[in-house]
Amino acid sequence: MSCPGLLVVLSGPGGVGKDTLIQMLLPRDPRLRYSVSYTTRPRRPYEVPGEHYYFVDEATFRRLAGEGKFLEHAVVNGHLYGTLESWVEGARREGKDVILKIDVQGAEQVRRRRPDALLIFISPPSMEELLRRRERRGVETPEEMQARQRLAEVEMSYAGRYDHVVVNDDAERAVCRVQAILEDERRRRGRSGACGTAGEGGG
Repeated sequence: MSCPGLLVVLSGPGGVGKDTLIQMLLPRDPRLRYSVSYTTRPRRPYEVPGEHYYFVDEATFRRLAGEGKFLEHAVVNGHLYGTLESWVEGARREGKDVILKIDVQGAEQVRRRRPDALLIFISPPSMEELLRRRERRGVETPEEMQARQRLAEVEMSYAGRYDHVVVNDDAERAVCRVQAILEDERRRRGRSGACGTAGEGGG
């Protein structure tokens, strides 16, 4: 039986640059696959359905959740987000490493259900810089920015629960740091023969 791929969780406050880091990381790492989350949040103008998120209505989301289809799901800023378990575990069984971009609530669920998951928290250099980045994106109203900044302060308090914290002060440096973490983890698991540590459905 082949060794299941890594399950990698990437979290951090909105605007910290998670999407940018993932976009830079994927072409450099052929073993890595990105899990596209489901959400009830309205699509932003630049977002592509099936690439950034699967956009569904609340009834569809709640039906999937009720059927136990999600590995994790959470409410963030009044909208529902979830990760489809069957896709994640199917990719892992093929030996692919799967990266999830999810919030701290979802990460806590994944930690409980998949103790072998690798959790990486992306931190801004400062809260002031995080706000500046949000303002430059220009996709949020002032009220949304204030709400998300308050949420970011809560999310930052979870950083110590992650296996690694990467400060995104420079995207290239941050991506290199994430790459190094992944390679270290692959070597560690290869040496330890930890193929049997995946959660249910993991291999």
